[in-house]
Amino acid sequence: MLPLLAGAAGGGLLDHSYRPLAGKAPVNLGKTYGGQVLLVVNTASKCGFTPQFEALEALHARYRPRGFAVLGFPSGDFMGQEFDEEKKIQEFCTLTYGVKFPMFQKVSVTGKTATPFYRDLAQASGESPKWNFHKYVIARDGKVVASFGSRTKPDAPEVVAAIEQALKAPKPAAAPVPAAK
Repeated sequence: MLPLLAGAAGGGLLDHSYRPLAGKAPVNLGKTYGGQVLLVVNTASKCGFTPQFEALEALHARYRPRGFAVLGFPSGDFMGQEFDEEKKIQEFCTLTYGVKFPMFQKVSVTGKTATPFYRDLAQASGESPKWNFHKYVIARDGKVVASFGSRTKPDAPEVVAAIEQALKAPKPAAAPVPAAK
């Protein structure tokens, strides 16, 4: 677990687009989730930590009304513990764990093959996922404020405290619209 970080690299951290799981059109994370508190998790359907889906869904449901979302990124980076077919991943998550939080296309989260978003998360936090279900808390301003390893459950007191602290921060002000001349 990484303690709360003081304003790790941000700016364009969320300026990445990914397809929703088994979807067609990519979603820009910044445009869709900017200004929200996020818990970003690399998931796997066939892992000993897979039951964490239940706590992730509970957190998403509990805090969503306050501007929070869990974002799941399936990955087979660790011993191939994720299905190859996205439709199978989607069915497993929905039918087995009732997952309703946003899940995105299967990605690589570590090493030279990591997607740009996960490279940015690792740089901003100083930690790359070492296994499935690594968690990053991103504040409303788009900066990583906490990082937790796989063994830390989503509903652990330190994760909940990081989320609640981030939710207390005011939403960033929208850029002023220039007056027409």
